[in-house]
Amino acid sequence: MKHFFTLLSHEIRMLLVSPATYVAATLFLAFMGLIFAKILEIYAGSPQEYSPAKIYFDLFWLPACVMVPLLTMKCLAEERRAGTIETLLTTPVTTTEVVLSKFGAAYLLYTLLWGSTGGFFYILQKFSGDARFLDTGPLLGGFLFIAVSGLFFVAIGVFASSVTSNQSVAGILGCVMLATLILGGNALSDSAWLEQGVLRPAKNVIDYSHVFSHRDDFTRGVIDTRHLLFYFSGTGLALIFSILSVEAKLLHS
Repeated sequence: MKHFFTLLSHEIRMLLVSPATYVAATLFLAFMGLIFAKILEIYAGSPQEYSPAKIYFDLFWLPACVMVPLLTMKCLAEERRAGTIETLLTTPVTTTEVVLSKFGAAYLLYTLLWGSTGGFFYILQKFSGDARFLDTGPLLGGFLFIAVSGLFFVAIGVFASSVTSNQSVAGILGCVMLATLILGGNALSDSAWLEQGVLRPAKNVIDYSHVFSHRDDFTRGVIDTRHLLFYFSGTGLALIFSILSVEAKLLHS
């Protein structure tokens, strides 16, 4: 892994000159700004039971499903389309280093964009003079959830990019996979028919991978090691499959 940080710095520079990065950043910040403005409107109208941070993270799935594919769709698909992945791997670097560097660059940018939105709450507390708006428990728990779940989400995006040489296909595939994981699990968790006999084990798996329940626990300050295991193991599997996908394509080229 001695070439990892060299590759990582190169991938960060490539992301910073990619138009897709700025499209993703603009859409994300605009969307989260609108959400925050709506929260202020709700709180100005009447008192609420939950803190602003709790409501703020309720729609985390939408920017995740859009922003992650935009950040990752080019990372391996473009290398394969241009034929530069073969050239890159003739140098003293491994497939693992290449995949991990692309994953690391996309993840750093993903967390940086989310972290920048923490300024919304600081500005709100600064101008309102009310410390209750800066509720550190749900706020820190929400950002921790974003950081942990983002590992898995970005790894899924990298995997989607590894199985095709078309950026658009990689973006669509990544969006579908993330939507299936986040929204599909939420829809199936309330399905009564999964309570039936032989389907009960499947229901247990869906409940375990229910991303919205993970978010609720984090924003309440509950850090369950089962949630951490789910995201860390999912990240590891997605990256392993990405590495195997790249190597399989190289063998068949």
